[in-house]
Amino acid sequence: MSSFRVRPRFSHIIDLDPDATQSKILEEITPSTHRCEVKSFPGFLCLRIPEEQRHFWSPRLTLSIDPSGENKTSIEGVYGPNANVWSLFLYGYLISGSIALFSGCLGLAQVMIDQYAWGLWIFWPSLVMIIALYFTAQFGQKLGAAQTFQLHQAYESTIGKSVEIH
Repeated sequence: MSSFRVRPRFSHIIDLDPDATQSKILEEITPSTHRCEVKSFPGFLCLRIPEEQRHFWSPRLTLSIDPSGENKTSIEGVYGPNANVWSLFLYGYLISGSIALFSGCLGLAQVMIDQYAWGLWIFWPSLVMIIALYFTAQFGQKLGAAQTFQLHQAYESTIGKSVEIH
């Protein structure tokens, strides 16, 4: 299960209404049967690795359960890290991207008016930081791949069909 996306995902439709789908998943996925925990909210489920097995890169599967016609349910699943890890990467991308954007604009403007382009000295390290964040996220995905597979297997065994991750 390898993906170049920062947050791999899947979507499909089940031939049950949303309440029945959510109930089925809640009943069948237990820590004893699938080695994962389920948190339930209306129209939303979160599958996580039990706390004693979790580490910094442990994934969680977020399921959005929406009606899709008569007696059909659309399920959108997103794999991602814990909220604090995701926030760390989100803000890292936001800060590095903002610095790269503004310093790149400044450096380009300096080049166009034939001044010393010291703005580009800020641009390149921030670009390297963005690339480093991406590769760190990929490395973390690889460290959590076995647990991602565990969550995906639990989900597939509950719904009774194979689901492809994009």
